[in-house]
Amino acid sequence: MYDLVDYTVIDISKSEQDYQEIEQLLLRSDLKLDPQVTLFVVAKISAKIIACAGIDRDIIKCVAIDPDYRGNQLNLTLMDYTIKYANENGYFHLFLYTKPENIDFFKGCGFYPIVEITGLVVLMENNPVGIKQYCKKLNAQQKAGKKIGSIVMNANPFTKGHQYLIQYAASQCDWLHVFVVNENASLFSFDTRLKLVKDGTQQIKNVTVHASSPYIISRATFPTYFLKDKAKIDRAYMGIDLLIFRNYIAPTLNINYRFVGTEPYDEVTKAYNEAMCYWLEDKTISNCPAITVVEVQRITEGDTIISASVVRELLASEQYEQVKKLVPSTTWDYLSANLDKFKI
Repeated sequence: MYDLVDYTVIDISKSEQDYQEIEQLLLRSDLKLDPQVTLFVVAKISAKIIACAGIDRDIIKCVAIDPDYRGNQLNLTLMDYTIKYANENGYFHLFLYTKPENIDFFKGCGFYPIVEITGLVVLMENNPVGIKQYCKKLNAQQKAGKKIGSIVMNANPFTKGHQYLIQYAASQCDWLHVFVVNENASLFSFDTRLKLVKDGTQQIKNVTVHASSPYIISRATFPTYFLKDKAKIDRAYMGIDLLIFRNYIAPTLNINYRFVGTEPYDEVTKAYNEAMCYWLEDKTISNCPAITVVEVQRITEGDTIISASVVRELLASEQYEQVKKLVPSTTWDYLSANLDKFKI
């Protein structure tokens, strides 16, 4: 039967029939269609889609086999085609998120677990030493000291609030590592955000600004297609991101503190701050050393609590004098030269 299977790539954004067929196939596997993926490698028999695997840049998502056609040969061949297609498009280091019960299958396809949130999700990659290689590169930037701090930020854009948080954290530590989230799902591109953080902190001598890797997980790219409950989605995302930090990144750089600003506006970010205390400080969930979480009160400009979201709103409404008060001169220099980009 399997010699009659045809493997091809489809874009479901261009075909309503393909969209509906993929959606129904995923539903039969108790999965939802991930809105971030439109490209699928599919297996067909007599024009009927019997298996699919979605590709979102370097992440494989929405892998499903019709229950009537499940078998190792079909599964493995589908994954072979999917990996080959990703490679042909320049993505060689691949990741996938799946339910823990699927770990053995994906191990057989050449993927290796990085971290697992029991009963919810496991993150895997197609390189047995991928995260170890990343940590080896990080190790070259290790600094001496008893108190080594860290901050992970999006900085969309870099504000006086971010600058204050870094200045304060650096004053409390022998060395501070700042990771800028590497994604382009923000108003400001990753390259721009990284430059603004570096420019805005160049006067602080005990700080290293890192371009973060795929191992610092972005909420914007975290898949939710196999989790239906929002509370479980949040727990899975927070747990994956924070355990990778605790189990791999922090030990490599001897990080024992993580600083974060208070969050008065966004409930999701506020919940993430609270989750840090569990995933980073609780001694029962990891064999790696605990990391002390320090929450720093956000600064204000008059009655306004400084945040990137406020700056974006002011930019959109062209209140440039107000923006100028909330960002460092280095950020304003960039903004003032690119104001047309932020007009509605």
